[in-house]
Amino acid sequence: MRRIEVGGQRAYPVTVGPGLLAGVRVPESQVALIHPADLPPAFVAAAQAALSPLVTVEVPARDDCKTLAVYADVLSRLAAANLPRDGAVVGLGGGAATDLAGFVAASHLRGVAFYTLPTTLLGMVDAAVGGKTGVNLPEGKNLVGAFWPPRAVWCDTDTLGTLPPEVFREGAAEVYKHGLIADPSLLARVLSPDFRPGGPHLEPTLADAVRVKADVVTRDPTEQGERAFLNFGHTLAHALEAATLHAVPHGEAVGYGMHYAARLSRALGGADLTGHTLAFLRWQRPRPLPALAFDDVWPYMARDKKADSEGVRFVLLHDLARPYLSRVPEDVLRREYGGWQADLSPLLMAP
Repeated sequence: MRRIEVGGQRAYPVTVGPGLLAGVRVPESQVALIHPADLPPAFVAAAQAALSPLVTVEVPARDDCKTLAVYADVLSRLAAANLPRDGAVVGLGGGAATDLAGFVAASHLRGVAFYTLPTTLLGMVDAAVGGKTGVNLPEGKNLVGAFWPPRAVWCDTDTLGTLPPEVFREGAAEVYKHGLIADPSLLARVLSPDFRPGGPHLEPTLADAVRVKADVVTRDPTEQGERAFLNFGHTLAHALEAATLHAVPHGEAVGYGMHYAARLSRALGGADLTGHTLAFLRWQRPRPLPALAFDDVWPYMARDKKADSEGVRFVLLHDLARPYLSRVPEDVLRREYGGWQADLSPLLMAP
């Protein structure tokens, strides 16, 4: 079992290890438990037994829960249950469910305590840590939300054994991303046969990836600077998700987006890291993409959260563990998009 501290004005622990779900405890006596519909019933039962929630709210699976309509419905359920100001919201499930739960916690009675119990690799290494909460709009991903850090995060590695292999590989994109931007030792560890549910590399690799994010958000809790580096690959990724109405899952979109960002980095004079990103895609084996022209995804990239009044900024790499933010001319974006499609077509893309 490993414990990582996220510092800042309101520090909190992230605990990584097996068997955590059944033993979780919170100091608040009245709790709302929010979980997705596709979660194994045993996980819900274990959390209910540990927490004795005042109300349990089931929400749609994956990004189908991250809508304003679902958000409003959950708030109404909490109000009807009279969850008090000194109560707590606990998000149990993948990253989409914990994003929604955190935004609900930030909003109910102008803010109540929030805890996360992520059950997917993506949720553990990324969504549940750092306090970014929110929902999507038709215009783009995560355009509505709030910074609302959890009081604690429990990453029960036993839950990962229930994931379909493709969902585990999807979440590995965020681990690999942390290797590219901060800790290159993670790259080979992710691609190792020992990085799997129950494998000897799982817990230490997951803990080290969480530590990368914890260190960054401790220094920059509200993304005024370096926290933006955690979005490496995400500008195109979020556009792919939005343009396909979330038919492309987040982790697979990030895998695709990291290769595009690696191409942009090389085009602007950085090291050629495309070998790393293609190696990851071969390992991840994402589903083929539909045919999307640059003009299909560009409007969504233009609304990316890193954009400012002067335009869209991309997270790029001078080299491994040397990220930076830069605006990229549109002609370069278009050219590299074509090269990105050509790189992927013999390996991954749909006919």
